Amino acid sequence: MRFRPCIDIHNGRVKQIVGSSLRDEGDSAKDNFVSEQDGAFYADLYRRYGLSGGHVIILNPVGSEHYEADLEQARRALGTFSGGLQLGGGVTPDNAQMFLEMGASQVIVTSYVFKDGRANMERLEKLTALVGKEHLTLDLSCKKTPDGEYFVVTDRWQKMTELRFCEETLEKLSGCCAEFLVHAADVEGKQHGIEEEVARICGSSPIPCTYAGGIASMEDIELLRKCGGGKVDFTVGSALDLFGGKLSFEELAGIK
Repeated sequence: MRFRPCIDIHNGRVKQIVGSSLRDEGDSAKDNFVSEQDGAFYADLYRRYGLSGGHVIILNPVGSEHYEADLEQARRALGTFSGGLQLGGGVTPDNAQMFLEMGASQVIVTSYVFKDGRANMERLEKLTALVGKEHLTLDLSCKKTPDGEYFVVTDRWQKMTELRFCEETLEKLSGCCAEFLVHAADVEGKQHGIEEEVARICGSSPIPCTYAGGIASMEDIELLRKCGGGKVDFTVGSALDLFGGKLSFEELAGIK
């Protein structure tokens, strides 16, 4: 279990947002924190602390008026910590290699591998063949349905798919990628505690898995350790002191 830092980019700025508020229409989101620093600043900090495996996430869709500014922020971050950060946000076979050449250790994909709400194994296998399993992280961020089950969401957490987030899904998809990234989208950015069931399912993963969403205290991190059997890595956004929160970056950087 270790800390995986993040650099979230929206409207050309490094930000922390409330995940459930993100909308493509109007490029809108509820901001928790907007940084005066650029992506390279955070990438250099993570590099100096030896925190590899973090995530750079582009939150605007391709075609947004802000996408090129997002891309420039990502380029600076990846160039500053080459091989130390993963890149997600609009990844397809058309741009995956470009992101790897920018310096990403892995590309993070979700929306591309879903069609009409269903996982498209042909698309996933195509991307795996293109970049190599070792360079692919599959984003299985999820939301809870009224009947209490979790389903994968795509398109910046705005579309519910038909793929259930469960142990069987992790087992089935583990052969196509190197890691999973899972945002508990219902609590993302709200700092109200973790989704314990999501953390428990993450703990069943046969490959490395990173949990994100709701962490606000060291108690939440210990609960994640318990739920995930000590195997689940984690990321902290809005609650981190780097982004206006109270959790110490230096303390989390020491968790191995």
